[in-house]
Amino acid sequence: MDLCVTIKGVSFLLQTGLGILGNAVVLLAYASIICTEPKLLPVDMILCHLAFANLMLLLTRCVPQTMTVFGLKDLLNDPGCKVVIYAYRIGRALSVCITCMLSVFQAMTIAPAGPKLSKLKPMLPSLVLPTFAALWLLNMAICIAAPFFSMAPRNGTIPAFTLNLGFCHVDFRDNMSYVINGVAVSGRDFAFVALMLGSSGYILLLLHRHSEQVKGIRRSHGSRSETRAAKIVVTLVVLYVVFFGIDNVIWIYMLTVSKVSPVVADMRVFFSSCYASLSPYFIISSNKKVKRKIVCVAEHDQPLVDTQESNEK
Repeated sequence: MDLCVTIKGVSFLLQTGLGILGNAVVLLAYASIICTEPKLLPVDMILCHLAFANLMLLLTRCVPQTMTVFGLKDLLNDPGCKVVIYAYRIGRALSVCITCMLSVFQAMTIAPAGPKLSKLKPMLPSLVLPTFAALWLLNMAICIAAPFFSMAPRNGTIPAFTLNLGFCHVDFRDNMSYVINGVAVSGRDFAFVALMLGSSGYILLLLHRHSEQVKGIRRSHGSRSETRAAKIVVTLVVLYVVFFGIDNVIWIYMLTVSKVSPVVADMRVFFSSCYASLSPYFIISSNKKVKRKIVCVAEHDQPLVDTQESNEK
């Protein structure tokens, strides 16, 4: 196997394996928390849903991509490609939308209570589930074109206006379909990224004002918790925007060349999936509930291992 192919394959394998493991651990931790607590806090519900969306993205994009890099062919037939591409598009869309939702929710939570916001704040927890449903319906509608244009790879020359994903082809057939799809997806992504940047900037402004106000004053526990949560949200947004920026710089370059190098295409796939792979580890390290649950499970399993080792001796 060529050295370049080996490096590429190992990179995708590590990214996919670590990403699936991290998101699965976050989901299992929250499943365990649900069993011990009456209900999840709104922020925890959003983080749990974000982990699910990222896991969905990794399973439908990175797993077949990794298998293709290592030389496996004919992974999916036409119906399989339609299902996988549609699920991937929805998972990718939900990742950006839920990150944006997390940023907006946190900004509204820590914002000073004005006349209108004081009425809205108590309603925020009850709006989480309807917002999830709205985001699912929105993105299922925007991505509805994907199944109609997706198919298993064909032998021979790849036609114009066709995205070659390796394991599947997305053939838009004409320039109009290609442009409409690109504008719809890009317009949605940039709108949500702009919204999350605006809300994150507002969070940073509020944190700066708060730090100026509390200099020399002992902070309350609630104030510390809100500040810590706000910093976590801003960091997640920065992480997403960095990889979103790299992804779109490569995408713009791809639009300017007549023939895209496979290396460039693979780089875009890798960077566009980095957020889904890295964000769960940031959630684990910064979220006390998730970290406490993982530590609790690890400590519970350790005595069993020690007992088994002592019996073997």
